[in-house]
Amino acid sequence: MTTATTRHSERRISPVFLGILAVTAVTGWATWTGFAEQPGVAVFLFVTAAWIVSLCLHEYAHARTALHSGDISVGAKGYLTLNPLKYTHALLSVVLPVVFVMMGGIGLPGGAVFIERGRIRGRWRHSLVSAAGPLTNVLFAAVCTAPFWLGALDGVPLEFRLALAFLALLQVSAAILNFLPVPGLDGYGVIEPWLSQGVKRQVEPFAPFGLLFVFALLWLPSVNHVFFGLVDAVLRGLGVSEFDTSYGWSLYRFWE
Repeated sequence: MTTATTRHSERRISPVFLGILAVTAVTGWATWTGFAEQPGVAVFLFVTAAWIVSLCLHEYAHARTALHSGDISVGAKGYLTLNPLKYTHALLSVVLPVVFVMMGGIGLPGGAVFIERGRIRGRWRHSLVSAAGPLTNVLFAAVCTAPFWLGALDGVPLEFRLALAFLALLQVSAAILNFLPVPGLDGYGVIEPWLSQGVKRQVEPFAPFGLLFVFALLWLPSVNHVFFGLVDAVLRGLGVSEFDTSYGWSLYRFWE
């Protein structure tokens, strides 16, 4: 299946997404140059805009993989335009993840695009459609941490480095959370095609509450400690220190 099955207008990048990219670029420049009087404001806007860009790319990866796997309906739904307003639940996909970042510095996954699974044949394709989103977060994390693991931080302004570190933390936490085999999350979507029908029927009623369940668990100190310990371990492996992420988080919350 190729993109020839969709109209060009269905694949045209949305002005909404281009606007978010523009905000990311301008605030990234302001963070780099120290243009803003309050660096925390520039960092907040830069990280938030870049986080929304990553959410759009996450959902786009799901849709694009579904398209090549047989679901040509994603084009008509507007999923290939990168417009976050076209998602099944724009509130869950964009607004709530941003709120979670502001509240707890957690890259919690949002809602999802609606894939017509009946059009897709083959268990591997179904698994790949689900995995495509969090793999985008993995790629985004690799890009954000590249200056750290490449040892290319010379000349990078402190505020920009801290912003990248915090953004990387969001991407790593989002990837880990998304890959959890919890109903309603992408990790469960990866393994679901390989489960028996009986197990699927038993699990299905819990799918709408999977995300809320994970969010509630993360507020438990013991679970939160273990989770962020894992996130910090991954980031250390990529050359990002806990100093960078903690101070990046503090700079992001400029209002405190």
